[in-house]
Amino acid sequence: MTVQVTDSTFEADVLKADKPVLLDFWAEWCGPCKAIGPILEQMSSEKGNQMTVAKINIDENPMVPSKYGVRGIPTLMLFVNGQVAATKIGALPKTALYQWVESVLPAGQQRTA
Repeated sequence: MTVQVTDSTFEADVLKADKPVLLDFWAEWCGPCKAIGPILEQMSSEKGNQMTVAKINIDENPMVPSKYGVRGIPTLMLFVNGQVAATKIGALPKTALYQWVESVLPAGQQRTA
């Protein structure tokens, strides 16, 4: 299950997390955001021991997207040790999303197939 992040919980949930966090910037009205939702849920259940998959609704939480310059959604940011390690804008097919995450996760946290 993905973690719901808010402006007020962002620091604790993402910046101070003890493992990498994939944060999905989304909105209820965003079709592509809804399209990748099930992929992110699956990724959360499959990679929950390696990373946290989280979502932040940009309409309800405008401070964090503004701070990170989010201009289009979905925007995916992978945070490692409180820093943005990589960013992807737009919906990705499942295979491409998994490959991107695997390429960014720190060594030792990647799962070998």
